Amino acid sequence: MKTGVLIGIDLGGTNVRVGAVNLQGDVLAWAEAPIEAARGPQVGLARIGALIEQVLGTVGMVMPLAIGMGATGPIDRQRGSIQNPYTLPTWEDVPVVQLLQERFGVPVALENDADAAALGEAWVGAGRDYERVLMVTVGTGIGTAFVYRGEIYRGIEGAHPEAGHIVVDPRGPLCYCGAHGCWESLASGPAIARRAQSLARDTSTLMVELAQGNLEAIDARVVVAAAQAGDVLAQQIIEETAFYLGLGMVNLMIAYLPDVVILGGGVMRAYPVFAPYIHQVIQQHSVVAPLQSVRLEMARLGGQAGVVGAAYAASKLIVEG
Repeated sequence: MKTGVLIGIDLGGTNVRVGAVNLQGDVLAWAEAPIEAARGPQVGLARIGALIEQVLGTVGMVMPLAIGMGATGPIDRQRGSIQNPYTLPTWEDVPVVQLLQERFGVPVALENDADAAALGEAWVGAGRDYERVLMVTVGTGIGTAFVYRGEIYRGIEGAHPEAGHIVVDPRGPLCYCGAHGCWESLASGPAIARRAQSLARDTSTLMVELAQGNLEAIDARVVVAAAQAGDVLAQQIIEETAFYLGLGMVNLMIAYLPDVVILGGGVMRAYPVFAPYIHQVIQQHSVVAPLQSVRLEMARLGGQAGVVGAAYAASKLIVEG
């Protein structure tokens, strides 16, 4: 039986998080820092290398068993590279797998960040007791991933399915992907903010008061707070958003029929506010499939999900000796 630690890396557009994780999924050491992507991949990779050495030093080890990275997309898993994501300016076609292998001399796995978070939750989080795990992360965008018996479902050429861009309302707002009424353009954090700012412009609402009179400061958190305080307009926005959230979930639930849907991301921290309306939508669409049997669970690993999931992906590269 192998002993030692795995390294999990969660690379986002703002920060990078690194953890030393044992083979049971426990995070033994943790470090994070700004990635400062605009300074270029060389600076960023040097920072990642230093964080890896820092967490290894904390647990008293020189080398990990393997390294896993969950990165903001798009990525190319087959080539082991990051493909110039919008959130990582200057990171164009960066062969991160090769570069980390050369520095540390161990196997390296690369995953999309949404897939990494889902793997973490399926391994030791809210999905650990289920075979079929669908994870939906609602924040700045909407990310999804499906894990079946510990393995990520992958599309053609290993691509990551982008369910945040399923069309929920073809008459809806234009999305940056070029389509109208994508799930993400209707139910993400920025979508909530846009809807609220537009409606608050011509009416009296607590949302403006909470934003200190600045319409542009009305975001999803302000809408939730106003709705909880009884503001009618904010409650209307919550109900409409929850309707779209529920429709998107129903589409995926009917397609995958998972055992559990795990909900993560900043917007879902306020899940109890949205829950009654989401459940109503699911119940309305449970005629042709047993959606009432699908569990809805909140993500449990928080900010550690991506690191733990990346470490799990790394564990798959280890050859028992």
